[in-house]
Amino acid sequence: MIQVGIFSGYFPYDLETTAKTIRGLGFNTVQLDLHFKDIDLSAGQITDDKAKRVRDVFRDHDLPICAISGYTNIVHPDLDERKRRVDYLKEIIRNARKFGTPYVISESGTFNSESDWVSDPKNKTEEGYAAARDVIADLAQTAYDHGSVFLLETYVNNVIGSLEETVRVFNDVQSPGLELLMDPTNYFETWNIEQMDQILNDVFDTVGDRVRIAHAKDVKRSGDDKSEKHADIGDEDALESHTFRGVGEIELPAAGLGELNYDLYVQRLSEKSPNVPLIIEHLDESDVPRAKEFVDGVLKKYGV
Repeated sequence: MIQVGIFSGYFPYDLETTAKTIRGLGFNTVQLDLHFKDIDLSAGQITDDKAKRVRDVFRDHDLPICAISGYTNIVHPDLDERKRRVDYLKEIIRNARKFGTPYVISESGTFNSESDWVSDPKNKTEEGYAAARDVIADLAQTAYDHGSVFLLETYVNNVIGSLEETVRVFNDVQSPGLELLMDPTNYFETWNIEQMDQILNDVFDTVGDRVRIAHAKDVKRSGDDKSEKHADIGDEDALESHTFRGVGEIELPAAGLGELNYDLYVQRLSEKSPNVPLIIEHLDESDVPRAKEFVDGVLKKYGV
């Protein structure tokens, strides 16, 4: 059966309180965000003792860590900033097993200098693709060398933003250190959201066997609000990756608040990856019980 988890970063507390709170909500796995009030896991600060402390606290609360968030813009147009970001991502990858999981996740990034989620014309050029491919290949090799796996998350406004681009990069970077994070909402734009079932089926038919972790959020048209959307999740130190809720024509709300065909998503996910962790995201702490009830309800409906 599919197990339901959540990002630890939606609970902005110390390590022990975070684990206790998540377990109290009925989850049995977490995607680990390296941000706690009482432990520094920033660049250059990851140690064996800290990693052991984190994994042991979550294990003590029956919350095995299934993956680690490494989200960053791996093709940032400022080369110094790109190196800083990629170096920290590689540090996380090198230490992933110490936290109890091989999987580290990031999207492919954008050449937009103002936002990590807004598209840029260079994203869809051969030069842009080659730059992203080379970084992804380097990350995959780093992962392989350290017993880890880099999970690429496709997102429409990034360099790797479509099913076709996902297939291309997996063909070009054939490494056991590279697999896929499944988030079907990230494939939709205004021109294809009307073909939702076809897109869902195409994604699972084509790359479903590469899925190691899956995400549970939603997608819908944004109406009149075409801005980059961020939510107030009650933490002044929250990362933008946790407050982001969409940009332009598409909004990405919490599970059950949009248009995603969750029945089809869950059926295809269970068919291809019957034991994959399904990680809830894009919400604040007050909405967690509702979102979990919704996701659990769909899973129970199909007995998965």
